[in-house]
Amino acid sequence: MSKRHAPRYILVAAIGAICIASFLITGVDETAGAIQPEAVLASERSAPSEPLPAVQYKIDASQSRFMVKVNKDGLLSVLAHDHNIAIRDISGVAQFTPGPISPASLHLTIKAESLAVTDKVSASDRQKIEKTMREEVLEVASHPEIVFKSTKIDIDKSEDGGFQAKIFGELTLHGVTKSGLITAAVTMSDNNLHAKGSFPLRQSEYSIKPVSAGGGTIKVKDELKFTFDIVAHP
Repeated sequence: MSKRHAPRYILVAAIGAICIASFLITGVDETAGAIQPEAVLASERSAPSEPLPAVQYKIDASQSRFMVKVNKDGLLSVLAHDHNIAIRDISGVAQFTPGPISPASLHLTIKAESLAVTDKVSASDRQKIEKTMREEVLEVASHPEIVFKSTKIDIDKSEDGGFQAKIFGELTLHGVTKSGLITAAVTMSDNNLHAKGSFPLRQSEYSIKPVSAGGGTIKVKDELKFTFDIVAHP
């Protein structure tokens, strides 16, 4: 090698040494061009989650209470007694979506002949009242079931951690179907659904003529009051 070319080779060697040193110090960015963990997590967060399957709760008639309050009216109503009627045979399914609760639905069936007087009356009076109720009022031979089917349920979270439900639906009673609204306070757990509430109902809207006696001096008020305390299990 001539002395004239020596400085050039020394300069090239120096540049090469600097490049190797830089490579050894900084290393290769193995993540270049790869999807970073943060990007993966962000993608997972933005991906729509699968909806949770709805949970069905079956009504437990043995733990539930469904009552009808029948009030008297007329000139001699003070001489008569109001009556409390218990609905004994009730079945149905409530369906809710875990988390948001909605969408939800309710299907309820009552055996009309299961309505029974709970007042302290004589056996003969009880028999007479129940016979009138089943044969003349409800006409259970022709209309054996009372059915409620929800069409829409709106649910709001309440301050106590439970829910307030507005249950819109159709009630079929005495062969007549009418739209109506039931409000209920609902609490839920893994093994129980508990719903409490009340609603009025006019017999005349379902082609039922309120019972009367004494030429109309004693009669049953057209409006009945229903109260319920229902327990259901998945």
